[in-house]
Amino acid sequence: MKNTTVDFSKYGKDFQETLAQLIIEERPFADQMEEVLDINFFELKYLRIFVEKIYKYRKKYEVHPTKKALSSIFSTELEEENEAVQKQVRSFLTTTYIKDLEDGEYVKECSLDFCKKQKLKTALLKSVKLIKDSSYDEVENLIVSALKLGTDSDFGHDFKKDFESRYELKTRNPVTTGWDVINETIKGGLGSGELGVVIAPTGAGKSHALAHLGASALLDGKNVVHYTLEMSEERTGQRYDSRISGIHLGELFTKKEEVYEACLDIPGELIIKEYPTKSASVNTLRNHLEKLKSRDKKIDMIIVDYADLLAPTEKFRERRNELESIYEHLRSLAQKYECPVWTASQTNRSGLNEEVITMESISEAFNKCFVADFIFSLSRTKDDKLANTGRIFIAKNRNGPDGIIYPIFMDPGTVTIKVKDTEGETIVSANKDIKEKEEKRLLSNAAKLYNDMKKGKIDGTK
Repeated sequence: MKNTTVDFSKYGKDFQETLAQLIIEERPFADQMEEVLDINFFELKYLRIFVEKIYKYRKKYEVHPTKKALSSIFSTELEEENEAVQKQVRSFLTTTYIKDLEDGEYVKECSLDFCKKQKLKTALLKSVKLIKDSSYDEVENLIVSALKLGTDSDFGHDFKKDFESRYELKTRNPVTTGWDVINETIKGGLGSGELGVVIAPTGAGKSHALAHLGASALLDGKNVVHYTLEMSEERTGQRYDSRISGIHLGELFTKKEEVYEACLDIPGELIIKEYPTKSASVNTLRNHLEKLKSRDKKIDMIIVDYADLLAPTEKFRERRNELESIYEHLRSLAQKYECPVWTASQTNRSGLNEEVITMESISEAFNKCFVADFIFSLSRTKDDKLANTGRIFIAKNRNGPDGIIYPIFMDPGTVTIKVKDTEGETIVSANKDIKEKEEKRLLSNAAKLYNDMKKGKIDGTK
């Protein structure tokens, strides 16, 4: 005999559990489902109880409950249920803290479609009697109302309904930078959905800094996707080899076995993908990431070396507008894949020999600074390059203080960058130092010129 029960049983247990989790975690979706959902559509009793308690709480307090509130409810309001069901309800709530939502959009679409069809069927059955009574206006109103149920009602953050969500601790899931002092400044590292930018002039070490950030994430057990737009995949991989093994770039081939042994112990996974300069857009990267996801590749960090070399997704009259759009789409990428995205930007010529590079030195499009969550500059003068020193300046930080200068040790040969504790240096003191150095240089040149004149090497009358 054909089963005529109307419920979610044909979709399976995982589908129903995902639906229940979506209802607690996404208030706008819970609003939609409230209009069309019959609790009895859930085949499993513990899920019926779980969702029923959510909607009872919403009705009573006119706010969407937090998981903390549900935990309290499930500790005190399940006495009428048998012990096995109580355990299932509480266990499921605990699972929602650690379980990532998978196929969320599919579950939303299918469950809404299923529930709306049931509401429409009910309306059609009622309309049969109304048609016999010639109540055509009522039929129309009944059908129109049924069709409107469950439509998207997300108008944004509802100040009253979403009160509790404003006081929930949001998980940023920061990924380490590999520098303790920077992690302290940025609250653990760059977080999910955030965009970080390294500013540096040509040849200062943008790509080295990005390789350092990627390698630090790998060593912390994270999976990294690194896009390179100017170097080959092999050369980029060698920088990771050097950073992880500590072996100089020039000695990698002669010490290949040692490098391999060091790489075997890495807990994270790395994918390096090369695209020719200006041939790939953010949409190209998105398509590649989707292919990785389809093969069950988890993505914890994305690196783009570097954003200025991406092709725009749309054409603008001015280059600065194209660049701004690229950075906006990169941040959107971070939000979509719920992971940090790191990229770099080249300074204009004024940044070539600056002791401290500020956002004013960013090339072409200053507006891209507005999009980023964290920006640090990397500056290395000619003297710094000889001494393996330099400075990192925190130019923007949405999660902590900025305007801080940190001295660094940098050895490009081993892709090693060490950030030291700040010495209290500020932009004002750095600029003063620059001015003093320039004055000393001019005085030294003048003294040399005077001595040469005294010795007759230069004719002072000319």
